[in-house]
Amino acid sequence: MKIAVTYENGQVFQHFGHSEQFKIYEVVDKEVVSTKVVSTNGSGHGALAGFLKKENVSVLICGGIGGGAKTALREAGIELYGGTSGDADEKVTAFLNGELNYNPNTECKHHENHGSCGNHDHNCGSH
Repeated sequence: MKIAVTYENGQVFQHFGHSEQFKIYEVVDKEVVSTKVVSTNGSGHGALAGFLKKENVSVLICGGIGGGAKTALREAGIELYGGTSGDADEKVTAFLNGELNYNPNTECKHHENHGSCGNHDHNCGSH
């Protein structure tokens, strides 16, 4: 199984659609056997689901995420664990141990007011 985490400086990046990097964890028998950090090469929002599918990712851990991206991930067969923050490695360990705190209802809904999550000071993963 491959788990991807939106990634910036060791932390879970807080806006899926603006992710410039993912850390991808290869997992066998609930043990991480390898990791790599990959650049999205400028892909954004809806294209990121396809990017993750090409990497054979089956689980995504992230902060905030919009409704369109949630739909694209679901259509790509990628399980979503949104609304998380903190150290990326610790979040994957928590996931593998069945202890990840996440919010299945996390969804950025304010894009129509601000253009994108990057245009304000809110943490998208917190609402």
